[in-house]
Amino acid sequence: MPYTADKPRLAPSADELRSRIPGWGADLDPADRPAFPREQPGIPTGAHWDIPEQQPHSGRREKSVEHTRLPPVFGTAQPLRGLAGAVRRYSYDTYSEGQAAHWLLLVLGDRIDSTTAHVKSLVSLRPDDPITQSGILGERGHKPISSRFGRGRADLKHMWLDPIIVVGPWLLAGTLVFALGRAVVRPARRRHPERA
Repeated sequence: MPYTADKPRLAPSADELRSRIPGWGADLDPADRPAFPREQPGIPTGAHWDIPEQQPHSGRREKSVEHTRLPPVFGTAQPLRGLAGAVRRYSYDTYSEGQAAHWLLLVLGDRIDSTTAHVKSLVSLRPDDPITQSGILGERGHKPISSRFGRGRADLKHMWLDPIIVVGPWLLAGTLVFALGRAVVRPARRRHPERA
């Protein structure tokens, strides 16, 4: 028993476990293992290397501090860049994968990336369309209201946040554009009151 002065009983023997749990220890005898002959040293595997050839790379690649070298093969599709890249690089250079700070900084890098993409979208000639890209039109004809309630859906907890997340950046951008326009127009009116 935990939290008592009595010494706990040692782990049961293999025979006790085998009698109590059907199939326990079925692979203890190497002769019963289907892969046993391949586990023996000296059997040719067909590999022509001890460690696979290192993928060539130019420039710097991220690796966790607990690893001494890059893995033989790694992805190169998304190179780090900008502020998000600097945050991610700092995470890899400073913290081990076993520390929460490592993962929180990577999440922060993702949030910076998504915010940057939203801002770029707002100033581009083809901004994001919050109506069609949110998928709300896909629910039309599929009982969007009744399908949400009374069915134990997990997303009901954050459903109230969805309009804020989708429409919020647009409202913020509109407010900033309005404030910027107002800041530009007011001084011009003060300098030239006859034009107003």
